[in-house]
Amino acid sequence: MNYDLIFAIIFYGLIYIYYLKHKDKFEVQGKIFALYKTKLGLKLMDKLSKTSPRFLRFLGNLGILVGFLGMFLIFYILIKGTYNLVKGWLLHQAVVPTVAPVLPGISIAPGLPILSFWHWILAILIVAVIHEFSHGLLSRLHNVKIKSSGFAFLGPILAAFVEPDEKMLKKKNKKHQLSIFAAGPFSNIIFAFLILLITQFIFYPINSSLTENTGLLVSTVELDMPANLSGIQPGTLIKSINNKETLTLDSFLNEIYKTKEGSSITINTDKGNYRLVPVFIEGKPKLGVSLTESKDYKEVVPKYLQSTLSWIFELLFWLWIISLGIGLFNLLPLGPVDGGRMFLTSLLIFTNKKKAHKIWKIISIFCLTLIVINLIPYIIKLFSWIFNSILSLV
Repeated sequence: MNYDLIFAIIFYGLIYIYYLKHKDKFEVQGKIFALYKTKLGLKLMDKLSKTSPRFLRFLGNLGILVGFLGMFLIFYILIKGTYNLVKGWLLHQAVVPTVAPVLPGISIAPGLPILSFWHWILAILIVAVIHEFSHGLLSRLHNVKIKSSGFAFLGPILAAFVEPDEKMLKKKNKKHQLSIFAAGPFSNIIFAFLILLITQFIFYPINSSLTENTGLLVSTVELDMPANLSGIQPGTLIKSINNKETLTLDSFLNEIYKTKEGSSITINTDKGNYRLVPVFIEGKPKLGVSLTESKDYKEVVPKYLQSTLSWIFELLFWLWIISLGIGLFNLLPLGPVDGGRMFLTSLLIFTNKKKAHKIWKIISIFCLTLIVINLIPYIIKLFSWIFNSILSLV
């Protein structure tokens, strides 16, 4: 039985019932986008914007810098990733797309957990609230009125929003506009690294004391490298090399570095044995894989505690992934997203309105094309998941 699908049906069923009873509080646009407008958080934005204005201005300026650096980084990653993806298709090789949809039932990369419904809802809600609250906070710092805040639904996708007065926003100088646009993605990136620090220095040590290594999970495989040529795929669990147990990264590297140039090794995995010859780059043997240590809870840990800890760690993992992913994605120079608005605003500093909008549209269409190419494998997976979920209920 697919509990994720059942939870989704119940959740959206309750939302729809609420919508039917309170239609006057919703603003529907284009039949697929619904806004539930409130005044939530507006007083807090006002209060915080007046508490430490100098510090907030510093963060706003830092956000602009990080925003443009992130824009160039994610744009480069998108171009390079799409090139590798298309190249992989032509060569019939497995390549992980650069862009992954944040939807339940879809694993963003082989070897990583599939996003569950409740992890999706909670992570998206937390990340969206932080994102939009930051926009509102910087808007109030620069005396831009916030008309409303609330929740939004783009089809089934839950989001949050703040509604600044666009007329007032356009009258502000370009620096203030840029700091407001950059605030959302910047806060998501900061939050992602905060989650990473909490996980690494608090939760990870606790978890490590309760678990034991079971092998090394192959996260990615480089094209035209020994591992790829031997047939090793992402998601494979490596147990040993030449029948010598290697359950940690250190033990794995120790065995690899013993290999002499031209010699072959046998990788023992949960999917069979693979024989390959490492390539030597700058005097060191390389297989062309990235690995993570796979762990299971020790038998002394009660089942209920295992389930609870696993659920919490998975939530932290998705908060990190989704917050960083949404932060960087929103920095793309694409249409109406924050990066697109930053890109257009910066163009208006250097050229006239007509030319700026022309460049902005060309870059937006280019970005959108690359995104669609990357989403093709996931669209296929999503339809497969929905089809199989419906069959499981029959």
